[in-house]
Amino acid sequence: MSKVQLEAGLAGRIEIGRERSVNRLGFGAMRITGSGIWGEPRDPDEVRRVLRRVLELGVEFIDTAHAYGPEVSERLIGETLHPCPDELLVATKSGLQRSGPDSWFPDGRPETIRSDCERSLTLLRRERIDLLQLHRVDPTVPIEESLGAMVALRAEGKVDMIGVSNVSVEQLERARAITEIVSVQNRYSLGDRESEDVLAICERDGIAFLPWRPLGAGSLTRAPGLDQVAAAHGATAAQVAIAWLLQRSPAMLPIPGTSSVVHLEENVAAAGLELSDAEFERLADER
Repeated sequence: MSKVQLEAGLAGRIEIGRERSVNRLGFGAMRITGSGIWGEPRDPDEVRRVLRRVLELGVEFIDTAHAYGPEVSERLIGETLHPCPDELLVATKSGLQRSGPDSWFPDGRPETIRSDCERSLTLLRRERIDLLQLHRVDPTVPIEESLGAMVALRAEGKVDMIGVSNVSVEQLERARAITEIVSVQNRYSLGDRESEDVLAICERDGIAFLPWRPLGAGSLTRAPGLDQVAAAHGATAAQVAIAWLLQRSPAMLPIPGTSSVVHLEENVAAAGLELSDAEFERLADER
């Protein structure tokens, strides 16, 4: 692949809030931790190479969370990339806690949101969180209370922008009644489009939509035409899946993640892949 192909900027740009814009292909930093998104990575040196390569490839948006590790992903980002360049927007999340590998439980209490944010600032080595997102709505805590804590943190200068994750249309509307929401991070991929209604609102109102699990966690083979389209472009199925997301909506900001430099470069190369209208529609119909 040429250097021209390996450039996140080929995906175009997207606005995050009123004053920030980034290249429209980001990096999800969940998998730079250990197995089960728990503990230290198997190869920390390779992870650091990945993070440095992220910047070299023009990626300007990194998504992480307090729960990834927990704290491991944020710490590695802080250690490797400090001081971050001005154009890099680092988003993190609070609202999920961990008790072990593959164990996740919501905790949206204001005191938890605050303590997570304070810890994230330390780990990321930042004076302010660019974008703090509510990781998941806690069914035992009104979303108004969870987001109210984030609004207070923003008033204190510790948070710049606020987003939500794993929300329904109703939850998004409640969130927007409290404060400006600049991003929504829901599960979405070529083979999983349950959040179409949320995406439609984001596209209509200029809210960035961050699809998590953008490659369907290995379920890409469910789209029968994917291999044929990939072969026609000399690309991989994963690259076509990312390209499809980029063409699906201008509000889309894919954040594929990896702990491998080779895989990172493969993902970023998708920014320059253009599907024909017929290819796009064929894949849209095959799910």
